[in-house]
Amino acid sequence: MKKKVEDYVRTIPDFPAKGIMFRDITTVISDPDGLELAIHELENLVKDVDYDIVCGPESRGFIFGVPLAYDNHKSFVPIRKKGKLPCETIEETYDLEYGTATIEVHKDAIKPGQKVVIIDDLIATGGTTEAIIRLVERLGGEVVKIIFLLELKGLNGREKLKGYDVQSVVTYEGK
Repeated sequence: MKKKVEDYVRTIPDFPAKGIMFRDITTVISDPDGLELAIHELENLVKDVDYDIVCGPESRGFIFGVPLAYDNHKSFVPIRKKGKLPCETIEETYDLEYGTATIEVHKDAIKPGQKVVIIDDLIATGGTTEAIIRLVERLGGEVVKIIFLLELKGLNGREKLKGYDVQSVVTYEGK
């Protein structure tokens, strides 16, 4: 029987806190077949999408975004934590479970009118992706698709992404 992406995901109960089922992607990317399957499945989600740029946050958005961009001859735009990019940037701050985080993108990374696919390994609450959307749109880019390898449906992250085309390879009902 052919394996699916979820067959490569390791689930760790009660991490980082009791009641949480941690979905570990390291077992996906450490297996050549798992990594190839993950990239292939993500590529299937954008095969009919017209886009110019793949955009993803460090570090796991890089893992899946760069091969997607490479395979489809698109550019990759990294979204980094504050203070990591060397040229002029714009930034967005967003809420975390305990505090806030700030991400940045180079001001010249996305030109007005360019079509952008946002990619990350996981959607939980949607806060990071919502901040990335704001960065892309402030630079004049158009978000045409948002894709994830995994989705934790119980955290309602899609609520923050209403109005955008969002798809995940694997969806888990809980948190």
